[in-house]
Amino acid sequence: MLPSLYSGISGLRANQQKLNVVANNIANSSTTGFKTQSMNFQDMISQTLSDSSAPEGDFGGINAKQIGLGVRVGGVNTDFTNGSMQTTNRNLDFAIDGTGYFVVKAGDKQYYTRDGVFVLDREGNLLTQDGNYVMGYDPTETIDTKNAPGVKLSIKQYYTDSKTGSNTGEATDKVSSFSVSPKTGIISVKVANGNTYNVGQIALASFPNEGGLLKTGGNLYSTSLNSGNPAYGVAANGGFGDINQGMLEMSNVDLAQQFTDMIIAQRAFQANGKIISTDDEVLQDLVNLKR
Repeated sequence: MLPSLYSGISGLRANQQKLNVVANNIANSSTTGFKTQSMNFQDMISQTLSDSSAPEGDFGGINAKQIGLGVRVGGVNTDFTNGSMQTTNRNLDFAIDGTGYFVVKAGDKQYYTRDGVFVLDREGNLLTQDGNYVMGYDPTETIDTKNAPGVKLSIKQYYTDSKTGSNTGEATDKVSSFSVSPKTGIISVKVANGNTYNVGQIALASFPNEGGLLKTGGNLYSTSLNSGNPAYGVAANGGFGDINQGMLEMSNVDLAQQFTDMIIAQRAFQANGKIISTDDEVLQDLVNLKR
């Protein structure tokens, strides 16, 4: 068989994978906190027809003669630059302006996300849309940044004890409003009698190698062997970004770039298909030589 036939096949496979990546980027162009992916190609092993030689006597050196045998996917990289901020005016929407991920917990597993669309359940627990707990710290205690945050954040609807902010369920002290400090991530609630309580502090995480994070679906990431262990902290401290309430981070997908990449991948796919068609004609000519 002709080696170019297999080179064409490898080109079809590689460009199909690139089209898959582009299609996923376009499909997620409106996904909160989505990060664009891109694909790089590498050439495959080359067949050496003759080796190189050094200059000797009256003859100069000769370069090796090699023929490439196709292409392969070199890597799929993620662009972790911040997306633009969109105002929603919803008090349970949060956007990280800078470095950091929200820490969420599902069962005994811990995940990380840039998606700040949170909700409350009937017990006041702060959750992701899929029901995962948003983790943080007790604002009255010293923050331990070496260990994972162990407090499940909550914004209960009734507070009465002016010293502890305990929940007793008396309607006279129902929460009238709450806010999150962009510089500390502390959640403050104000009740009907005018008292204000700090009920939690949102935790953030960062990683030595963001590119090593694994996408697990639902806008969540998990650590891998190459991401490194997370470093924990709070907003606007230790290199972490601010937390903006009433805003969401949009996808960083550039649609113009994605459509350009789609055209390039499509034409490359067509060109590799043409190689296979041409090889087929050559093989047919060889078969016809016997006639």
